[in-house]
Amino acid sequence: MNKQEAKNRIDKLKKQLHEIDYAYYVLDKPVVSDAVRDSLKDELEKLEGQHPELVTPDSPTQRIGGKALGKFQKHKHRIPKYSIDDVFSFEEVVEFDRRVKRFLNLAEAADIEYICELKIDGLNMSYLYKNGILDKAVTRGDGLIGEVVTHTVKTIRSVPLSIKEKRPVEVGGEVFMPKAGFTKMNQEQWKKGGQIFANPRNAAAGTVRQLDPKVAAGRDLDSYMYSYDGPAKLKTHEEVLKILKKLGFKVTSNWKRINSIREAEKVFGYWAKHRSALPFEIDGLVIKVNNLEWQERLGRTAKHIRWAVAYKFAAEQATTVVEAIGVQVGRTGALTPVAHLRPVNLAGSTIRRATLHNQDEIDRLDVRVGDTVVVEKAGDIIPNIIAVLPKLRTGREKKFRLPNQCPICGSPVEQKSGEVAYYCANDQCFAKQQEQFYHFVSRGAFNIDGLGPQILDHLQKADLIEDVADIFKLKEEDLLPLERFAEKSARNLIQSVAASKTISLAKFIFALGIRHVGEETAALLAGQFVSGKLKAGELPQKVKRLDLELVEGIGPKVAQSIIAWFDNSKNIDLLKKFDEVGVAIINQSASVSNKLAGKKFVLTGELEKYTRQEAKDKIKKLGGSVSSSVSKLTDYLVAGAKPGSKYDQAQKLGVTIIEEKEFLRIIK
Repeated sequence: MNKQEAKNRIDKLKKQLHEIDYAYYVLDKPVVSDAVRDSLKDELEKLEGQHPELVTPDSPTQRIGGKALGKFQKHKHRIPKYSIDDVFSFEEVVEFDRRVKRFLNLAEAADIEYICELKIDGLNMSYLYKNGILDKAVTRGDGLIGEVVTHTVKTIRSVPLSIKEKRPVEVGGEVFMPKAGFTKMNQEQWKKGGQIFANPRNAAAGTVRQLDPKVAAGRDLDSYMYSYDGPAKLKTHEEVLKILKKLGFKVTSNWKRINSIREAEKVFGYWAKHRSALPFEIDGLVIKVNNLEWQERLGRTAKHIRWAVAYKFAAEQATTVVEAIGVQVGRTGALTPVAHLRPVNLAGSTIRRATLHNQDEIDRLDVRVGDTVVVEKAGDIIPNIIAVLPKLRTGREKKFRLPNQCPICGSPVEQKSGEVAYYCANDQCFAKQQEQFYHFVSRGAFNIDGLGPQILDHLQKADLIEDVADIFKLKEEDLLPLERFAEKSARNLIQSVAASKTISLAKFIFALGIRHVGEETAALLAGQFVSGKLKAGELPQKVKRLDLELVEGIGPKVAQSIIAWFDNSKNIDLLKKFDEVGVAIINQSASVSNKLAGKKFVLTGELEKYTRQEAKDKIKKLGGSVSSSVSKLTDYLVAGAKPGSKYDQAQKLGVTIIEEKEFLRIIK
């Protein structure tokens, strides 16, 4: 972009960030996540770096923090609360280590001791003690002036009201709301029509700033301490953590001393994998120079301290621009709008596309081509657009509507009664058939090794397969004339296809691609038939004899979809064809015992004997059921190593908690 375009974008970014900061720091009502703010600020910093002449004193990049709330008594921090610099890659951590060594005049090969602490996603707080009594609890505020919130902090039971040291002491820590307490509080707020908080960090900040301490007392707040300014003469940060514990403060046990920066990558990797098992939210590690004298020498820059860095997990939210909106046609014929994005790094990968689900979602968000949007990614799920930032619009953005004709075959598009999705009306649409093939060979279905989308497309174009049953008719001589197939690769694929001919009934039903029937519903349906071998052609009559709506977990909509599929003559012909090509179905889904009939289980933590899926299968085979969430209807919570927030929830609800040893005895 040219200089004028850069100036326009910078002006809009500054205005947007000012509004975000005001809502976050002054009103304490965040309008976006920290990850979104960081993403916008990162874009602003890059543009200002390219055009330094456009940097102004009022830019969010030129100040430490925001204003303090006016309704609380203000307190000037004796030592300003400077920020910790955020990094998102190990290369940046190594560069931090190099800077520390350069500043201390140490050789680059020298090893420095660091302390790795969990970066708890909470509210930074200072606690001032006089004559051994808690005198003030003060928020970080803008880093220079905070707010006195002693009246609410006193309700946090982990914060001592008195300590043995009579001389003045100031300690620092993080106030946070545990996951279980956050869930419970939001449930209670919802019941009485109160404010629902977006995450535990916002809930903690809102609770601390309550005027009435009774409100705070009714909520589950906690605090861990990690800094000390007092009379004791200490040499290391490790000693700081130990004296805090000795004085009666709560200190997390999950800190670790490392002898060189190289060890930080392993510690980070461990917590990236296991953070979900913690009872509170973390968003990374804080890596601190252990030597306090060196901390003093390193000091601070205008914005950040030099002796620590926050090594943060990859952001699961970011901002980017919608460059175009396309349409995909799925195996059921549903048209799904997909946003093509300006590439952005999110959760450790480069994101170029995000689903928009349907036209109703596009209208609800008011997403337009050219918009700056917030994208979110959780786990391995395809990214979603969750918000639009309309104040960054230029006026050139374009609205989008789904087409009236299928973008693949040109057939009319129809909307089915009671649904928001639009569908291609042509049963022979190539896109539908293509997606059906992909689904049929996928891991949860026939799981045919070596038969991926590209090869399937190749086989379709060569007219070797017209429907999914044709896959089992393939021979080596059919494949050899095709590109990419040598004698060995052709033989391997045919062997793979042959090995997949025997399949469980649940997987077979899932492979059929019946609308609304996922893996769980397929397993429920398979569970209605006795164990043993079945022929595909037998299924229609067996299904019709069932009252599907009486099957727990299958509602009217799903039941109607299943019946409609088995009423279709083309599908009946396909099932007969499976019998002709030698597909063997074994029903392993039915319970082998009623020992656990009516018992509901929830699993948490890591089991030694079984994987999570194996444990679920064991329970189901004994007639029990497995849920992903704890409720009053849960009979047993099976707790493995490092249990998560479900453990706390089960304790509060009085659910029976059993360890793996007891679980093994029950299922024996």
